[in-house]
Amino acid sequence: MKPTQKPANPNFSSGPCSKRPGYDITHLDLKTLGRSHRAAIGKVALERACVETAELLGLPEGYRVGVVPASDTGAVEMALWSMLGARPVDVFYWESFGQGWLTDVVKQLKLPQVNEYGADYGLLPDLGQANPANDIVFTWNGTTSGVKVVDGDWISDDRDGLTICDATSAVFAMEMPWEKLDVVTFSWQKVLGGEGAHGMLILSPRAVQRLESYSPPWPMPKIFRMTKGGKLIEGIFRGETINTPSMLCVADYLDALGWVKSIGGLPAAVAKSAQNLAVIEQFVAEHDWIDFLARDPATRSNTSICLILDLDAEQVKKVVKLLDAEGVAYDIGAYRDAPAGLRIWGGATVEKADLEALMPWITWAYQQVSQ
Repeated sequence: MKPTQKPANPNFSSGPCSKRPGYDITHLDLKTLGRSHRAAIGKVALERACVETAELLGLPEGYRVGVVPASDTGAVEMALWSMLGARPVDVFYWESFGQGWLTDVVKQLKLPQVNEYGADYGLLPDLGQANPANDIVFTWNGTTSGVKVVDGDWISDDRDGLTICDATSAVFAMEMPWEKLDVVTFSWQKVLGGEGAHGMLILSPRAVQRLESYSPPWPMPKIFRMTKGGKLIEGIFRGETINTPSMLCVADYLDALGWVKSIGGLPAAVAKSAQNLAVIEQFVAEHDWIDFLARDPATRSNTSICLILDLDAEQVKKVVKLLDAEGVAYDIGAYRDAPAGLRIWGGATVEKADLEALMPWITWAYQQVSQ
């Protein structure tokens, strides 16, 4: 039977992600529009974005938060180009974006001492291979594989190297061991459902020390430069952005942060995302034709939830198109480089009731295609 109840919000894309429940653009504080981001009003809004992010995430004393260009990609690139080369590097990857960082390290920066630790989609590499003497580059959550790091126990407390963590689909949805992480990046358009084009860069005191004590041998583009005269440009982490940001996007991000506060802060956002995963876990447990791409249940992502079906790739595409045509799920096909399947966003901006309404539609679409 074709289901009758549809999700109130069918936006399950893994980026840009669904807006928060109750979102209304007319409620944004738009006093900054048409004003310079260098003016006091612009600086205050940008500094709020940094300060409130740090407060909500519970960052340790001395950690800095900055708004940088080019989304999460720009934030990661800034870290790689500015800090790597001082030590050997261990790169851990198990999906498309992590493999992209490996490409940058090996083929663009051409670092001589790089250890590659990879795994196929659905698996994690052996994180125990991490060398405390080396810098480490990894994603906390594999956005295109639905496989996440379980914890930070594999990272040494006595490490000499830096940990550079792409956490764009993990921050505000998973518990992060901040003391283990020296550089963390994310973008507004992921877990908080913000707008694209801006990245967030979080630095530990150890990362700042690296920036102030090491100068890479290659030319540094202007938008990557975080030091001047051997000292950190502190203004970047007080809202004085490197280039011109969209103040409309900043207002949108501040609205998202306010929403997180209103629901109970970070613990509530993490719990909400975990509840969303539980809906899909129950559904998968009840149907033998669908499964998680992540092979170890402990590594299942609660944001980018990746599923495989006992259908071929063309049949999976038909399932995705059917759900789109019915207006019950948009943009849930697997990432282009990943195995054919579904990828359903389960971050806190997605309502549990909408996922519950979607599950019978997935059964219906599967039955239509597999007959």
